[in-house]
Amino acid sequence: MSADILFDLDGTLIDSSPGILASFGRVLAAHGLAPVVPLEASLIGPPLAVTLQQVSGIADEARLARLVEAFKQDYDTAGCLATKVFPDVAAGLAQLAAAGSRLFIVTNKRMLPTRRILEALGLARHFAGIHTRDETEPMALSKTVVTQRVVARYGIERSRAFFVGDSDEDAAAARENSLAFIHAAYGYGAAGIAETPAAVLDRFSRLPDLIATLSRERCALPERP
Repeated sequence: MSADILFDLDGTLIDSSPGILASFGRVLAAHGLAPVVPLEASLIGPPLAVTLQQVSGIADEARLARLVEAFKQDYDTAGCLATKVFPDVAAGLAQLAAAGSRLFIVTNKRMLPTRRILEALGLARHFAGIHTRDETEPMALSKTVVTQRVVARYGIERSRAFFVGDSDEDAAAARENSLAFIHAAYGYGAAGIAETPAAVLDRFSRLPDLIATLSRERCALPERP
């Protein structure tokens, strides 16, 4: 059964932590800084400036802006090349697309490295749309806003759509747009999320069958008066 499926990227489809954390380390060292928190995968997900403030301890906007630009230069040329795809993602996406589902990316990652990574990993061809916060000017305030735009642009029927992600931010984007949320528990948000998802995904290979099951269950629900 076909559906519209929105995917978070980092921690859901790809393991970008080695490249991101290495770029953080190089940028901080180049600016004479040491990380004030451990550089670990759980940092990944929020907008770049938020995470850089967290790892550097710097609140000054001008200094933080310089760190952001330095990170972009390092990550776009070196860090993103260390990205790995999670097991079974390529085959699972191909299976979902072949079944008629429309697939979309909704991510906090910037468009340039997002497209570079998806093309390099051979995943871009599966998606009907790739969407980021920085695709608009001004930049979208949140992933929830990007999700709202995707739903409107593609005429997505909320009752047959899903959002697959690993974080509370992903869960919020789904909830605030009335989409069923599937928690990718193998990702960076493995410790769990604050709210109960429609389903928990422990490995990506289960997703096609899970989508089919959830779609049938939702179709069987009685209509509201």
